[in-house]
Amino acid sequence: MTPGWPVELREGAVRLRPLRRRDAAVWRSVRAANASWLRPWEATSPEGSGPAPSFPQMVRGFSREARAGRMLPFVVELDGALVGQITVSGITWGSLRSAHVGYWIDRRVAGRGTIPVALALVADHCFGTLRLHRVEVNIRPENAASLRVAEKLGMRDEGLRKAYLHIDGAWRDHRTFALTAGEVPEGLLARYRATQRAR
Repeated sequence: MTPGWPVELREGAVRLRPLRRRDAAVWRSVRAANASWLRPWEATSPEGSGPAPSFPQMVRGFSREARAGRMLPFVVELDGALVGQITVSGITWGSLRSAHVGYWIDRRVAGRGTIPVALALVADHCFGTLRLHRVEVNIRPENAASLRVAEKLGMRDEGLRKAYLHIDGAWRDHRTFALTAGEVPEGLLARYRATQRAR
């Protein structure tokens, strides 16, 4: 089992919690309202799309992966409303102790600082509770909004990975941004809040 799972994380109006079966109707509604906006950034399979899992199957799969220590799947809430997801996945233990983070957000609340806070919360959880060493985010160079998230959080740009992930039907280049625990001894959220106050 992943240490500290299930867990809820909170900062102000932003709350992260596990996805639940009773989220089905709201989750589907938010996804449907954002389908065209999210499509350019969504992972796809190079073998083509098969039947999508049912919502209960997806929740069960997420829970199984979290219990096995491979994933931390969170719903993102803003002022009590479901507005997205953020998932720590590819968790590797041993001498690497690393993970990568992906997320999506409802277009209607994008740009309000929700995802930087959510990403800082999960990074601090990974470094503090899980004792991971490294967290990374991989972003398409065309995704200006996500590039701003990495910039706001002061993540280190490690360069371009050619044809790194299958996104929106093709192999796409990504820029990798990373942090190690030693780079944010005060915590990423605390550092982010301090930079926001200094502006």
